[in-house]
Amino acid sequence: MSLKVPKSSNIQLFKDGYKVSQGIEDAVLRNIQAVSELSDLVRTSFGPNGRNKLLINHLGRLFVTSDAATIIREVEVVHPAAKLLVMASQAQESEMGDSTNMVLIFAGELLKKAENLLIMGLHPSEIIKGYELACTKALSDLENLSTSSLPSPFTHSTLSTALKPAIASKQYGFEDTLASLVAEAALAVMPKNPKNFNVDNVRVVKIMGGSLAGSRVVQGMVFGREPEGMIKKVTKAKVAVFTSALDIAQTETKGTVLIKNADEMLNFTRGEEQHLEKIFKEIADSGVKVIIAGSSVGDLALHYLNRFDIAVLKVLSKFDLRRLCRVVNATPLARMGAPTPEEAGFIDVFETIEIGGDRVTVLRQLVDGDEGYDGQTEKARTATIVLRGATSNHLDDLERAIDDGVNVIKSLLKDPRLVPGAGATELELGRRVEAYGSGLKGLAQHAVKRYATALEVVPRTLAENALGGAEGNEVLSRLWAKHEQKGGEAWGVDVEAEQDGTLLATEYKILDSLAAKSWAIRLATEAAVSVLSVDSIIMSKPAGGPKVPQQAGNWDED
Repeated sequence: MSLKVPKSSNIQLFKDGYKVSQGIEDAVLRNIQAVSELSDLVRTSFGPNGRNKLLINHLGRLFVTSDAATIIREVEVVHPAAKLLVMASQAQESEMGDSTNMVLIFAGELLKKAENLLIMGLHPSEIIKGYELACTKALSDLENLSTSSLPSPFTHSTLSTALKPAIASKQYGFEDTLASLVAEAALAVMPKNPKNFNVDNVRVVKIMGGSLAGSRVVQGMVFGREPEGMIKKVTKAKVAVFTSALDIAQTETKGTVLIKNADEMLNFTRGEEQHLEKIFKEIADSGVKVIIAGSSVGDLALHYLNRFDIAVLKVLSKFDLRRLCRVVNATPLARMGAPTPEEAGFIDVFETIEIGGDRVTVLRQLVDGDEGYDGQTEKARTATIVLRGATSNHLDDLERAIDDGVNVIKSLLKDPRLVPGAGATELELGRRVEAYGSGLKGLAQHAVKRYATALEVVPRTLAENALGGAEGNEVLSRLWAKHEQKGGEAWGVDVEAEQDGTLLATEYKILDSLAAKSWAIRLATEAAVSVLSVDSIIMSKPAGGPKVPQQAGNWDED
């Protein structure tokens, strides 16, 4: 009989302040609990009837949104396991720009299902094996579920139909208007080879007041400020872009000037004025009619610009300056002086118009139908969606919906295949993975079947958010019955509950991008597997020395 040596309990492996938790009980189940909390938080914001969250970030800024990507970006998640999930959803955001909420909900549901198996005594490695098998099966079946693809070349109606489901999940009720705006803007800047479409070319300018119906698309750039000088409108003009300040160069050292008589007094600033006049005369002689300044514009400089009839607009954001250079095809200059012909850009119309009560400056190329259009102008490189709305929070939310719409166009250009939306695809995949799991031998089959039931979470959440919990269960049972019949792959949740809470997604044109779905399933499974494969968490003491003692408020008063 072997002798059991008692273990010493006070062996110190790490420095003071380290936290170690290990084993199924302490590490895995705790992690699953944290992830479930996070997925339950965003779950109520899923789908067209998702509720909004009111967030106040660390800078005191207020957000009212149901967009999971924004919620997660603004809420600082500190739990290490929940962070893995946040990273997966951020990867989805950067890759596809849509379906971020699905990643969080699905990964959270996978881990909840795994919790039951762990408590029943299955080893995490068996569950991981089952999940990976099920994920491979789901992705291969997803390829066969594509019912249609985006027809090429794109038209306004086909693009807006493809965008509606994505925008409806953020702004339910406004999807027709927003999808039409996004489609119009995207077609205006669509290059000859659609694969080169750049998301950055669709800008949004928010102007308070009015209602969404007053929004429109402008081909070119819109800035929410007036030009600096007196000239407010120029047509067919050469443009120079300066990143430096248009002002007299200040000397670095201070000097003392001794003035002996009245003539010297009069001539003291004359040299500076002549120098500045010479520079602006050169600029005017080179044919430049519009100057875009990336920094300040001095009073003297403004005086000469007005004298030479040159319009000047201040653009302080370097991102906007970069976009503007693309629109007018100019090179930004870091010094004051006349641009060479290659460095100067060209714009058809530079004008100040009034939208609502605000005066804005528009730089645009002429389009077919404008007076003076001769068919010679090149295609606009940037389109701006001018959004109108009553409150700034509402405008921010509309802008996020438009961002999602533009990203959906980008993902559809990579892969134009569409699958039925409204939870139909997930339920059908669940049905097929369930059948696949029943034919497997070994312990992994339990995990495969749990994966199948986890896929149900998408239609269930859609139904619960729209119709309530009790009715949601009823709708799900009806969907299962319809999916069991031949050709029932496209039945999804009807959030308006016009008949029995179910509808044919293909008939109602509720279609989602296949690429976004496959990325979401892949990333959610990877996140769930990496949480399950952790068996201990070792957290070091946060860096930073002792806190500086706070001084009393009135320490210097006698």
